[in-house]
Amino acid sequence: MSNNHTLVSKSANELRRLIGSKEISPVELLEACIARIEAINPFVNAVTATCYERARKEAKAAEAKALKGEKLGLLHGLPMGVKDLEATAGLLTTYGSPLFRGNVPIADNVLVSRLRAAGAIVVGKTNVPEMGAGANTRNAVWGATGNPFNTSLNAGGSSGGSAAALACDMLPVCTGSDTGGSLRIPAAKCGVVGFRPSPGLVPNSRRLLGWTPLSVVGPMGRSVDEACLQLAATAGVSESDPLSYELDPLAFIGLPEVDLGALKVGWTADFGCCTVDKDIRRVFEKKIGAMKHLFKQCDELRFDLGDVHRCFDVLRAESFVAGFQDAYDKDPASLGPNTRANYEMGAAMSLLDSAWAQKEQTRILNRFQDTFSGYDIILSPTTPVTPFPWTILYAETVNGEQQQNYYRWLALTYAVTLTALPSLSLPCGVDHAGMPFGLQVVGKFRRDAFVLGASRAMEKAFAGHDELRRPVPDTSRLTHSVPDLKSIVTAPPIEGRVAGSAGSVAAV
Repeated sequence: MSNNHTLVSKSANELRRLIGSKEISPVELLEACIARIEAINPFVNAVTATCYERARKEAKAAEAKALKGEKLGLLHGLPMGVKDLEATAGLLTTYGSPLFRGNVPIADNVLVSRLRAAGAIVVGKTNVPEMGAGANTRNAVWGATGNPFNTSLNAGGSSGGSAAALACDMLPVCTGSDTGGSLRIPAAKCGVVGFRPSPGLVPNSRRLLGWTPLSVVGPMGRSVDEACLQLAATAGVSESDPLSYELDPLAFIGLPEVDLGALKVGWTADFGCCTVDKDIRRVFEKKIGAMKHLFKQCDELRFDLGDVHRCFDVLRAESFVAGFQDAYDKDPASLGPNTRANYEMGAAMSLLDSAWAQKEQTRILNRFQDTFSGYDIILSPTTPVTPFPWTILYAETVNGEQQQNYYRWLALTYAVTLTALPSLSLPCGVDHAGMPFGLQVVGKFRRDAFVLGASRAMEKAFAGHDELRRPVPDTSRLTHSVPDLKSIVTAPPIEGRVAGSAGSVAAV
């Protein structure tokens, strides 16, 4: 077990190099990952449906290709977990919903297809909230995902299974997606990197409202370089996504060095509109104090963005109306509480609401960029609270303030979503409760490579600082709190092959 962990704890970039130099075999790596999943997953419940035998066949083929000296893809031989919102050919894809307990797609979607074309080997799916709605990864099909640092607490969401799997070194490659924070929030709560790219940088083929910039797919990783490796394998134009555009995806490999000492950095604890726990605010400001000497300039900024909350309410609800009208009309009770609440909110809205929200989003971007002018990046906390028990559906209050709905506590990330600017959650030590703290790094319009480069430079600088370096969970101390799922799971998932998909699936 210790030898297996030594191997799987290596970065995806190093593992790919070792495969390319024939120092390790994809078969050896896969077996190490399977052993790690079987040893650790019972505690955190991050990996759901698996396809080990198919993966073993693909690993043997990958080994043969490497031994023959053939050209290898960027992810050749790397075991991968795919978020359970992404369609995977021949592998159960439930979206965390009882409606899709037996859904086995006949084809991969574009994201999965690109990752497999780059040589990644699908090992299993990673857990999500039902239909991706919410930032607490729990559903009635698979149950809850526990935080790797304390399994009685939540792992964030909706990419919580991917974040936990990465943090526990179960798999070197895991996918994510993000509407209001679904990449950034679980990354922050599990101590890994989650990057929300500019809309269209990575094609999102499952978005029914193809022209909206809210929902994106993107990479996660234990480091910025791991996220960049996945990004390079997936970025670029696709006719499946009208927002996608031409670019050189290999530009994300070997990013140019960013000199932190030349950066003008702005910071905010709340963007002028988000409720933040007083302890998180204090921790964040202390961390800013510990890192400000790294930058040329580091100033607190004051934002006045407008009606961020109502704007996000309307735009988010539109996607739920598009995706779930048929299911709701057939049986409202078939939808979980979060999904149903969003649908009903949208169904009650008018064209006037939609037009206002489109205009307000444009105004929010302009106001944000006016404040951003003169700075290179903006820093904020990623989440306003420390992880809470997964048995609690969402943070009903923050700093004593009642939250209006199940996602209002995610405002730190969805405020940035509305700007369509690239943003990343970077591990930054621990908070007041000893849990991972995520630093949100926001960049300028389509400056994805710069955000990644600056984040990598900070990651390197933080590594030498006790208060700022990435925390790593002690998986030898995990407890069996997560498998007790009786309050969530109503029936076991069934196997079967069902053509089709869930249509438009949100990711918080």
